Amino acid sequence: MAIVASGLGSGLDVNSLVSQLVAAERAPVAQRISRRETTLNAQVSAMATLKSALSAFKTGLDPVSSTATLQPRQTKVGNEELFTASAGAAAAAGSYQVEVVRIAKAQQLASQAFTDGATATVGAGTLTLSVAGESFDVEIGDEQATLAGIRDAINASADNTGILATLITADDGARLVLTSARTGAANEITVTQAGGDGGLAVLAHEPPAASNWTTLRPAADALVRIAGFDVTSTTNMIDGAIDGVTLQLKAEAPGNPITLDVSVDTSATLERIKKFVADWNTLSTKLAGLRSYDAGTGVAGPLLGDAMLRGIESRLRSLLTQSVPGLAGDYQMLVNLGISTQNDGTLKIDESKLNAALAADLGGVARLFAGEGGVASSIKAAIEEALGANGSFATRDAVLQRGLKDTKAATEALDLRMAVVEARYRKQFIALDSLLTQMQSTASYLSQQLANGVSS
Repeated sequence: MAIVASGLGSGLDVNSLVSQLVAAERAPVAQRISRRETTLNAQVSAMATLKSALSAFKTGLDPVSSTATLQPRQTKVGNEELFTASAGAAAAAGSYQVEVVRIAKAQQLASQAFTDGATATVGAGTLTLSVAGESFDVEIGDEQATLAGIRDAINASADNTGILATLITADDGARLVLTSARTGAANEITVTQAGGDGGLAVLAHEPPAASNWTTLRPAADALVRIAGFDVTSTTNMIDGAIDGVTLQLKAEAPGNPITLDVSVDTSATLERIKKFVADWNTLSTKLAGLRSYDAGTGVAGPLLGDAMLRGIESRLRSLLTQSVPGLAGDYQMLVNLGISTQNDGTLKIDESKLNAALAADLGGVARLFAGEGGVASSIKAAIEEALGANGSFATRDAVLQRGLKDTKAATEALDLRMAVVEARYRKQFIALDSLLTQMQSTASYLSQQLANGVSS
């Protein structure tokens, strides 16, 4: 729109008058749109807060969502320099004598000494290295025919099945050392060669045939004696020899049995349940803040009266207080454990009652939380449903985003309508300004004529 000078003839301030009239006409509609946009943005922010709080609570449910984590076992080893132990829920409490007769070892071989050191020329051709029947080929060209070149070619092979090559340089020369990545008597290294100039023959190793290699460490299985019974393993991890218990062997001590104690760790279960209660209380406080109303200040939470919030909160509280279907025995509800709901919706623990329940029936307590239809399992499922792609949050977010899009469209429509209104007002006031200018000119002319008539 062209800029028109205001009131050049009449002195009428057209720009100011037009601006004031347009602003007055725009204000009520603009304020309604702004209030709607503010409300929608507040709800978007509140929904993000609610979603974050529910996600955090769901993650915090993990320690009480598994009967295994709620029935932890603790182990005590008389000498952890020899072995360590861990136990799962299937492990029975008891004491065991464990003797580490031998740990599993990976084979290590050393070649003959090469007096020229790492740069000594060995030969070209193909080396085939194997561990337990799994082999890989290494092509040795003329430029790689040195001891160092062969080491690098073995380590760089993309097909390497687990053999590390290195050099040890001593007074009598350098040796190529091969170390298997696999422990166990069956995982011996073999080396064959083919083609080339034949120089690689000095690296052949095919037991029981004669070899130029020296065995620095033989491949060996682990041997552990538990309660007097021998258990062998290709690795230093012994799993399943004692139900639910895993041993990690570290050092040998033949003839020196060590005591391993396995016991139920109810203190860990207690801490996990206490954390569950604390996490719920944190979530409950956030929910209360979102739907709060301060009568003194008149300030309301962003989700006061929100049906979706009421529905989620009601469902979670119901799952906290109802009996778990299918459970028998004394522990079918949280209140049976001494966990009760207070007037403000938070939970309170009677710790002595909870400890008594843990001592009396740890399995029953675990099933109450983590069994099929258990408290934690059901709450996690309910939250996952709400947060899912087709859940209530996705639906609400779509509604809010559509509302924000509508407010943007309404603002754009208002801008266009106000441009038309401004143009109309400006046209009217310019016409008025022109008319006033003409009237002033006519009045001035008449005044001059009257003045001339009087003077004559």
